[in-house]
Amino acid sequence: MAIRGVWQLKKLIVSYSDWGGSSRGIRAFMESQMPAFKEANPQLEVVTELIRGQHPHLKAYYKNKNERVVCVRNMTPEDVLLHATRLRNSIGRKVVKLKTRHPSKHPTVQGTWTTAMEL
Repeated sequence: MAIRGVWQLKKLIVSYSDWGGSSRGIRAFMESQMPAFKEANPQLEVVTELIRGQHPHLKAYYKNKNERVVCVRNMTPEDVLLHATRLRNSIGRKVVKLKTRHPSKHPTVQGTWTTAMEL
């Protein structure tokens, strides 16, 4: 995703094994769909990394110095492309869990209602 016209994903590392069976889908992705993905995203640096004996994964580096790793073992080339596209489209921020359903800058001054209130 772009913030003010600047893509946030800087670098995508595609790690795979040339021997392992769990890397079959990512090897097919690299042969068939990765050249088109690189051509469609010239702002993105796509690097392949050979790691033997480990499951394949995609590692994304963002401009805000965050990184995300997605395991793509035993996935089809279409699923690998889907995950690469999702990494490209994300901003790279950490996911923050909200404390309440409705976050507010000005919380209520009345307090929370309970059944033990006396009037």
